[in-house]
Amino acid sequence: MVNRKELNPEAGPVAAFGARMRGFREARGWSQEELAQQVSYSSQHISAVETGRKPPTLPFSRRLDRAFGTAESADSFEREWRDIRQGSLLEGFPEFVGYEGRAAEIRLYEVGIIPGLLQTTEYAEVLARSAVERGAITEEQANERVALVAERQAALVRTPPPLVLAVLDESCIRRPIGSDAVMGAQLERLVSFAALPNTILQVARFDMGERRPFDLPVTVVTQPDRSLLSYAESAQRGHLERDNKLVLPMLAAYHQLQAEALSQAASVAMINQLRKGTL
Repeated sequence: MVNRKELNPEAGPVAAFGARMRGFREARGWSQEELAQQVSYSSQHISAVETGRKPPTLPFSRRLDRAFGTAESADSFEREWRDIRQGSLLEGFPEFVGYEGRAAEIRLYEVGIIPGLLQTTEYAEVLARSAVERGAITEEQANERVALVAERQAALVRTPPPLVLAVLDESCIRRPIGSDAVMGAQLERLVSFAALPNTILQVARFDMGERRPFDLPVTVVTQPDRSLLSYAESAQRGHLERDNKLVLPMLAAYHQLQAEALSQAASVAMINQLRKGTL
């Protein structure tokens, strides 16, 4: 084949996916056009994924599994796609999301940005697009991040819903993200969140100073069996902790944070005052 491009699976997870896909295709003696017919995508799309010019998507990976007979196997393409997707997230976060989705109680503290459980789609999209522009993630990974926000929020409306206690550093509501319309809608979402029967929203003012027990975002989750775990992250990695000897002090510190933060009524009043500047 004159135009056959040599692949380097060591170049990254997307390149490895493409090289493996080509290997499966050629093992069956299929051309790119024949595989395209099997999965209902164009041959140009097949070529772009094989050569790493286009990252795979979940629907595409599932069609590959049906074509190659690898669905629900240990080496399925869907499993490999999920590994690629998780590679754009902080270590420990994908596992944490699973616990979060089953939690009876969620206590979270965030600095700088509105936490994912409380984000509007538009706010999440601005953050994701910014990461793409910085070269931190791909366009496909940005779409997956936005989709993950919606998936996580679905856990809040299950029956029975979890108790969600959110303390936001004042920087979360004062830092402008996107246009006035985007920020205004986001602040409105916070007010609506505070009105729910299973939520408590508080703002930790700047003047708490050294009384603030956390310098980085942290979440403490209570599972239905009352077991505890915590998740904390820095700019480079996240850490999931299940040892009660380490989680209980974080829970105590969270209670101290709540005692120092504004009441929910005062927090909502502050948010509504900020909303006036976005209308």
